[in-house]
Parts: sequence; structure tokens; C-alpha cells
Amino acid sequence: MESVLVLAHADESGSALTKGSLEAVTAGKELGGRLGAELTIGIVAKHAASAAAQVAGAAKRLLAVQGEPFAQARFASDAAACEALCRAAQATIVLAPESSRFARVMAAVAHRVGGAIDTHITAIGGAGNVEATRWFYRQRIEAVVSREKRPWFLLVDLGTHAPYAGSGTHPAFAGAGAEAAHASDAAQAEVEEIAIAVELLAMRTEVTGTRAPKQGTQTIRPEAKLLFVAGAGWTKKQPDGQVHVEEAGELILKFLGASGASLGSSKSLVGQGGEGNSVLPFLTHLNQVGQTGSTPRHAKGLSTCCHGEEPHVVGWRFVGERRAVSLDPNCGWTRGKADVVYVADAFEVIARVNALLEKAASSS
Repeated sequence: MESVLVLAHADESGSALTKGSLEAVTAGKELGGRLGAELTIGIVAKHAASAAAQVAGAAKRLLAVQGEPFAQARFASDAAACEALCRAAQATIVLAPESSRFARVMAAVAHRVGGAIDTHITAIGGAGNVEATRWFYRQRIEAVVSREKRPWFLLVDLGTHAPYAGSGTHPAFAGAGAEAAHASDAAQAEVEEIAIAVELLAMRTEVTGTRAPKQGTQTIRPEAKLLFVAGAGWTKKQPDGQVHVEEAGELILKFLGASGASLGSSKSLVGQGGEGNSVLPFLTHLNQVGQTGSTPRHAKGLSTCCHGEEPHVVGWRFVGERRAVSLDPNCGWTRGKADVVYVADAFEVIARVNALLEKAASSS
């Protein structure tokens, strides 16, 4: 009979689970319920008390590895923690979020415990057996994978499941005074804390802090409901025969600030800088969406000054509602790739939208 383990880790605070971890918990609950399998949650965090509270009642058993060595992402400590959790749980199916922290260590963990691993899982189905769905070739080919080897590790792509929204506190990770006040939570789950002895001197990597390059406005917002994509048309000659890059930058940044949208870009616009052409100063290759860029997941998407060719549109596969603004009535967006297409000047449209957003903000 199958048993399911969900591995989760804390965010930068060290005490709260990441959104991706909570999504993995949801996937684990759905899989466990469908298979009738026992669900165990394993937590890696500096302080496990509040992290465990976020998944109170989600599983019959909670395991935790906590302490200062696990506050920061590091291969040696994270791999040791996940390996210990897997050996303690003895689960046949192990789910984990496809985060940068777990993605770099989970293949090694699977090797250490003699298992198999598949990454970028978008859905988990199957009735009598487990079937994992993932994409290949830049989200152009969808495959359903099933394996006999156990334990089977599945890294779940972020944004494919709703985050688990449970609440509570588990006395095993909290102070002694919390036991009586939260007896009902203790009845919901048997909580066990695993202590792993890690010799810091044996580690070759010591986390001393974080250094980030200087940057301007934050334009990439994975949690935003709207994806705003800027195409190369913003930097081309306008009806007056002139290029208005500064005005385009101001309009886009104002829209992002008022709407809270995340900024994406086509490859042609991002690559213009290397060709000596005018570029938007706040754009980097991290903003690129498409076959050679990212495949973000947002509820809605608005494309501007972009032709909507297939190499770019493939990056929109997981965007729910698609809209586009283009002066070309025969662009790729009008050929069934967008729900709504506005044949209009993006400069005029975004300027008008910014005015409406500003008016709405002032009246509220």
C-alpha cells in the first residue's frame, strides 16, 4: 500500500512555510485521499513551531528538522535533513515543491534512499496507481509518467495547486504552555520531532549573508494576478516618426505600480540592448516570456506591442485569460491565441488605463 510524504521548507523568515510548500501539501492531501494512503508532512526550518501550525490537521503525522543549520538553503544541510525525513517516514511517494532550494538537492536525496525522481510535475492523477503529468520541450509536449520503483520523488511545479489554508498550533514544536490550550490540535495529528546531528565543521559551505545587485523597481511578481507583457513595438517609431522610449518606460512603470502586475517581455525586446538599439532600462532577460524564457502562471495576461508569434505565446500556456493590444489586426493574437484583442495604439490605451487607475485610487 502506498504512503505519501510531503517535504516542505520555510521561507527567509525561518518560521513560515513557502507558498510552494503549501501547494505541495494540497497535492499530497489530494493524492493521499484518492489512494487511501497515510499522509506525513516533513518540515525543514529554523523554527518549526509556526511552520507546523500552518499545516495543522493536514496530516496524521508531522516530522520536523529544525535548528540554525537549516535556516539557510545549503546543499549539505538540506540534503541531510530531507534524507532523514524520508528514512523516518518510510513513504513510497515523496512530494516536494519545485523551489530552488529543494530542486538542487532532491535528486541526491532520491539517490541516497534508492529511489527515482521526476521533476516539473503539474498534476498527479490515477486511481489504482500514481500517474504524474509533466511537460517537455518548453511546454510543447505533455506526458503522463508512471513508475514501479519506490520511493518515487515528485517535484511539483509552483502555481499548479492551491496553497493549503489550514491553521492551528502543534504543541510538540511550541512551548510547554501551549499543550493544554491546543489539545484539540494534538488530537488531530501525532507530531514527532526528528533531531539530526549535523557537524558544521564538516561542511564546506557557510552561509554568511545575502548580497544582491543594485536594482530599481521590482518588476517580476510571481504572486500577481496580472501578467503585463511589453513587446518590441514600444521602442519602435511611432506615428509621428519618432521613438519614445522614455515615455514608454514611464507609462509601463506607472501601470505596474498602479495595477500590481508582473512584467514580462518578448525575446525581441529583451535582446535589443545587445544590438545597440533603444531599450527599456528596467528590462532584463529574467523578464523574458516564451520558448527560451519563462512560463509564468497568472490568472490574467495583457500583451502590448507584441505580434503574438508561437515561440512567445508558448510561454502563455498557463495564463488563464489572455488579452492583447496591437495595431496589427492580423497579428498572431487574433488567430485564436487571445480571448480579446484590442486593435489600438498601446501608448494611448495604457495612458488611458493609468488615468482610470489613478482616479479609482484617489476616490477609494
